[in-house]
Amino acid sequence: MSRLASLSVADFAAALASDAPAPGGGSAAAAGGANGAGLLAMVVRLTLGKEKYRDAWSDLAPLADRLDDARAKLLELVDEDTAAFDGVLAARRLPKETDTEKAARQKAIAEANVLATTIPMQTAFFAHEALKTAPLVLEKGNPNAASDAWAGALASWAAVLAALANVRINLPGVSDAELQLGFREDADAMEKSAGEALEKTRSLARARGLAA
Repeated sequence: MSRLASLSVADFAAALASDAPAPGGGSAAAAGGANGAGLLAMVVRLTLGKEKYRDAWSDLAPLADRLDDARAKLLELVDEDTAAFDGVLAARRLPKETDTEKAARQKAIAEANVLATTIPMQTAFFAHEALKTAPLVLEKGNPNAASDAWAGALASWAAVLAALANVRINLPGVSDAELQLGFREDADAMEKSAGEALEKTRSLARARGLAA
């Protein structure tokens, strides 16, 4: 298990609250996304094998592995996000006395910025993968765990938006204009899709009295 992801909840929250710039919002987004995927997987497992919900088994059974995979990847991204941020700082600290050093430093910074943008994009992707299952999980899942499904959807949605905020704040550091545009367009499309998935889930949650 990675260093940050193996911390207790209390210790991870304390690390976020410290005066160190990392872990920060990107790692927090990944951790929140893992929690969202975990909640959705729990609702699936509270439905499978229970005879009264047999009609939902075939729809929900394939989601368990998808949600587990998303959760596992998001836990890895907790540390990868902080490592990417540290990489940017390390690149900026490289010597810049000679032309050769300046060129090497600039190349390192550019590469580090691309990675620091790619990692939260991956976080958004896997949190979005979890969120896309939420309407079906809430609709067909064990009704006694409906609030858990809604909480999982909300956590996943927040993770998507928080991760995309980290993508966008890093975009000015991506020197390749075409790559920067690609990141921006992907981020905008994912935020739109995530909003649509959340609204589908919200409608179901509202019908059950779980949302206003």
